[in-house]
Amino acid sequence: MRVTLLTCTTLLGTVAACEQPKAAVPVADLRPVADTVLIASTEPPAGAWLGDDRWLVVSPNERKVAVVDMGRRTATPLGGARSDAYRNPFGLFRAGDSAYVNDWGLARATIWSLDGKLAGTLPVSKALRGALPRARDAAGQYYYENTPAAGPDGSGYRDSAAVVRSTPDLARFDTVARLAPPDLATVNGQGGAHFERRALSGSDRWGVLPDGTIWLARVIGNRVEWIAPNGTRTRGEALPDPVLPVSAEDREMFYRQFPPELRSNAEKIEFALVHPPFVAAMTAPDGTVWLEKSRTYGDSLQAWQLISRTGTLTQVFRIRGDGHLLALAPDLALVAEPYSDGYRLLTYRIPQ
Repeated sequence: MRVTLLTCTTLLGTVAACEQPKAAVPVADLRPVADTVLIASTEPPAGAWLGDDRWLVVSPNERKVAVVDMGRRTATPLGGARSDAYRNPFGLFRAGDSAYVNDWGLARATIWSLDGKLAGTLPVSKALRGALPRARDAAGQYYYENTPAAGPDGSGYRDSAAVVRSTPDLARFDTVARLAPPDLATVNGQGGAHFERRALSGSDRWGVLPDGTIWLARVIGNRVEWIAPNGTRTRGEALPDPVLPVSAEDREMFYRQFPPELRSNAEKIEFALVHPPFVAAMTAPDGTVWLEKSRTYGDSLQAWQLISRTGTLTQVFRIRGDGHLLALAPDLALVAEPYSDGYRLLTYRIPQ
């Protein structure tokens, strides 16, 4: 019997059931291509590419920012060993020919040339309750994440955070996107019931391209959405990830982050039922989005999904070990891998 399109539609209720299956997405295992550089850091650092083999890396707990030269295997303090340009650096990003280091202690961002010279400062936004920018486009507009005030009982977290764009002079602010509220649990304490975020739960991520296009990686729905400068939205496809339940081993690894005297308090924290589909995301120099995928305890492979500007999954890269993606160059990925006294930095070649 010949099966026609009408037959397929009648039997299965959708034309898509008769379409050809999609081609498999390419998967490539990456390997380090350079010697390592060791940095003292008690938490995963953040990074940005400065050009060639040079990277900018911040270690918030150690209050340090370093220019790392992977070719020379050196890590030197940004601005010199006695620089007073920053006190409590906690985040950074690159925009064009400048790098920005956010500092909550001095309530400002410092602006640096790519060769490590201080070029200026940017104050916190009073209109956004002291927020600092997380991105800047080629037109000089800044982008912030404006989180709601928690309130005494944490109920403010039930509201959505916003991605806010400002003019270059910080005179006008516009909300350009909304993020999903965090996964909250009601916890009963001595002061009564309050809201806390569930451990190992996910959050939306976002970034900005030089032309002002915004991307949003959505935890709910597991997809990437794009917002063009004219406001046109492109909703990407749902990504093919397995559901990973949070296991007893995952909880135990979480508890080990706390000193013994705080272990009993940590064990009262509510956990998410499943891992989020991704734990980090960033923009590549070619305008694609890299999603760092979740994995369970004992999984020796870290996977990154590459998402095109149409929201389509185009490639999967994997590395072996406990590495965390810090920054991307056109042909290299900078990865931080924990070791006994901090983190070792490695670069991996990206196939072109």
